Amino acid sequence: MCVFVLSSSKSETLQANWEPPGRNPGRLFFNLPPETQAWELPWWRMCVRVWRMRFLITAGPTREPLDPARYLTNRSSGRMGYALAGAARHDGHEVLLISGPTTLDVPPGVDFIHVETAQQMYDAVRDMLDGVDVAILTAAVADYRPVAYSEQKIKKQGERMVLELERTPDILGSMRSVFGFKGTLIGFAAETQDVESYARGKLERKQCDMVVGNDVSRRDIGFDSRENEVVLVFPDHVEYLEKDTKEHIAMHIIEHATIIRPK
Repeated sequence: MCVFVLSSSKSETLQANWEPPGRNPGRLFFNLPPETQAWELPWWRMCVRVWRMRFLITAGPTREPLDPARYLTNRSSGRMGYALAGAARHDGHEVLLISGPTTLDVPPGVDFIHVETAQQMYDAVRDMLDGVDVAILTAAVADYRPVAYSEQKIKKQGERMVLELERTPDILGSMRSVFGFKGTLIGFAAETQDVESYARGKLERKQCDMVVGNDVSRRDIGFDSRENEVVLVFPDHVEYLEKDTKEHIAMHIIEHATIIRPK
């Protein structure tokens, strides 16, 4: 049994719709005025207990091997994804974290799968989607990988070397069209310019319910930083979260994830 209790200092009546249990657990959706966001209501988190949900979260970079000594990767530390996993678990949800290589400790109570390459992350996400209510794809997955892997270390040969690369599988883009995922889908857009515009493009192309955009060209936030500053892009509006610790940013994102109604 799940009991929902509302108490508000406002003399408003909130209508609610109950979505009965089917493939996913039952959930209660409140019909808030369009101009009102849930996080603005001070009683929201304290007075509404959300049904326990199952989260799948990806984090960290991937490594695309070139030879036994070298690989292609990026500067992602994995902190944002790990903070999200910890926040969701803290709120009582079931969490699976699929992560590329990092130096971080897995949050207590979180199930964990370690991967190295984009293909391994693609396979793990595909195989673990059954029963997932919310998927948050935070990982900075490599867009390209070497076409050929050398079994021996590549030696220096001349002044230049040309690498031939090929596209890696698109995990976020496969969630709806290939994997048939019907739950809440949240993506991340790590950009260096026009963050909101690129995030909205990703939201529309990949059929997300929300995309979190951040500027990775700044040295004080994003990659290799303990803080972040993001824009939350929804189909019909945007919200800006000012610079804060990744743990606090994660709490806001998880809060939204539990109340978004999937497309």
